[in-house]
Amino acid sequence: MRRVLAVALAVVAGAASLTACASDPPPTDVAVAWAPNGRAAVLVTWKDNGQPNRITIEGVLSESPSYVKYVPAGEPNRWEIPTSAFPADGNYKVAVATGTSQGGVTSKLTKSPVFDTDGPVRPTAATVAKQGRGVLIRWSVPVAPQDFTPNDPLDVKGKKTQRYVPMIGRPGQMLKVIGPATTSNRQVIKSVKPPYTFQLRTQNEWSTSIGGQVLGLTSSINAAVPSLAQFSVPIRVRGRVILYQVGCDLDSPCTSQRATPAGVPVVVLTQVTPGSRWTPAARGSTTAGGYYDIAVPTGGSRPYKITVPENTKGGTHTGTSTSKPAYTKSIVRVASAGFANGNTATAKGSTVTVSVAVKPALNTTVMLQAWNRQTRRWVDSKALPMRNGQAALAFKAAQPGDFVYRFVIPGAMMFGRPMDGTTTPQLQLHVR
Repeated sequence: MRRVLAVALAVVAGAASLTACASDPPPTDVAVAWAPNGRAAVLVTWKDNGQPNRITIEGVLSESPSYVKYVPAGEPNRWEIPTSAFPADGNYKVAVATGTSQGGVTSKLTKSPVFDTDGPVRPTAATVAKQGRGVLIRWSVPVAPQDFTPNDPLDVKGKKTQRYVPMIGRPGQMLKVIGPATTSNRQVIKSVKPPYTFQLRTQNEWSTSIGGQVLGLTSSINAAVPSLAQFSVPIRVRGRVILYQVGCDLDSPCTSQRATPAGVPVVVLTQVTPGSRWTPAARGSTTAGGYYDIAVPTGGSRPYKITVPENTKGGTHTGTSTSKPAYTKSIVRVASAGFANGNTATAKGSTVTVSVAVKPALNTTVMLQAWNRQTRRWVDSKALPMRNGQAALAFKAAQPGDFVYRFVIPGAMMFGRPMDGTTTPQLQLHVR
């Protein structure tokens, strides 16, 4: 390309040297305007006496493209140069001289006014929001850079001088147009589901660029849910979320790419009673690497599953995914157990009160057991009614020594599912 350009410049330089002795008058009134059929070409016009002409493009602080056109004598003094012949984002003039491809240039060059070929201003930000069964995508466009050739002959007037063509890319497919070009800054896409990449092919009369990207992501989630939990004591649900996004180039099929960002919403769902609807039990979000760790309040025995809800944030639209349900069985929780006033030592013959309180507030029968040192086993001592989760027994310390007691709380049914019972820690009593 540089060699061709050098040859072209040498020809121009040679032509300029010929003009010193050339006798042909130069063309006059060289002008440029948009060709009648849209803005696909630049119309060059000039005046002369029916001479053959040579047309070139000259860069103004820009590299001159290697474009040369000869117009035979007697042809109309006009020619359409396709816009593709002008490099984007530069300043140029069209030069017309008298000359032929065999005889060279025989007059001085006459040049058009300077004009620019500034391409479109690429959208730099796009946002997505759910709208019905589809999504609404909006984009913003920065302020156009300074125009160094204001009011040149090819300036297009008006605010909406560029158009946006919406495009969608999916894994294994090329980016494809999904709608007509628009001057709006919003686009509704119906029935779109991740994974996809949305991009705008932004175009004006000179060139095209790509911008305004929105990513439609799919997700996968795994979870570790404890199999046992004490009633009303939160459990920790942990796992990881992996997102899959689509990457696209204009000249190759789109590919799927893995991502593990922070900030992805995560919801823990539970089914309070068998067959009931799944409802939120806790919420959280991922940290770096896609990991999450969420405290979940517990009640009765029940299943849990963790989901990434469908959500839109900024320029991303994340599809939903859900882990397999995992069942957590609840265990009756001992809220307190021991002797009245915390006394673990008492005198022979005194009255001792031992009590227990549990959650949930059960109405049941509990068993007070004593440790038999001879048989080395727990022996049932007294069955006690428990009301509203509380039970107590007062008895006389009949003989001195060291004694060990415990309460055995049976299992129960709650919200249609079984809950495991439990035993209290060992309760030591010294009688002197």
